[in-house]
Amino acid sequence: MKERRGAPDGFFEAEAAGLAWLRDANGGPRVVGVHDVAPDRISLERVTETRPDAAAASAFGRALAVMHDAGAAAFGAPPDGWGGPVFIGSRRQPCDPAAAWGAFYAEQRVRPFLGPAVEAGNLSTADVEVVHHACDLIAAGAFDDDDRPARLHGDLWSGNVLWAQGAVVLIDPAAHGGHRETDLAMLALFGCPFLDRVLAAYDVEHALRPGWEDRVPLHQLNPLAVHAAGHGSAYGAALADAARRTLALV
Repeated sequence: MKERRGAPDGFFEAEAAGLAWLRDANGGPRVVGVHDVAPDRISLERVTETRPDAAAASAFGRALAVMHDAGAAAFGAPPDGWGGPVFIGSRRQPCDPAAAWGAFYAEQRVRPFLGPAVEAGNLSTADVEVVHHACDLIAAGAFDDDDRPARLHGDLWSGNVLWAQGAVVLIDPAAHGGHRETDLAMLALFGCPFLDRVLAAYDVEHALRPGWEDRVPLHQLNPLAVHAAGHGSAYGAALADAARRTLALV
């Protein structure tokens, strides 16, 4: 049971909708079950955790590719049956469907967090200009490709990847339609056991696009911006560095 008095409107309902949407991807990863949801709480299936292992990591990589390929109605689309927004940690993220990935990502997943990061003293005036410059490039379509909108977990750091009895169980999503490389970049940001196995198996199921490793900083702008808004100046510096590396791609 997770409880939060005074939770923002839709906080737990968005989580439940995201879990259901991810679970609907036939052949995707195991997703924690929801017993009950209310405006101030959510009751979830209990998961008994075990040690990570290579076989489970490979199975997870294949299943993650399948989940991504289940797709979404558009970039920025919320889970089916949910009107949005979704939440990453305690922060609200808009889910306004967009025709192109870059415009969605820059305007809905990076820029909303820059003002709070500056106000918190975690992002300097000079560095925020660098990030805005990167966002201008992204929004203009510099990194758009022909990948269709993927069904993303949206907050796929290692803390939301539970290892349980030879399988991975996903929890606490900020689910939406996005680019599949964003979930993979999030896995890499804070470390994931057997990540090389996860990525190798993913690549077999759905080949990664050439140059994907160079684009990891681009796809880490969202989580770094979120953390810069509330978790210290080290994340502001990391965000600016990722923005500079993004600009260097063109």
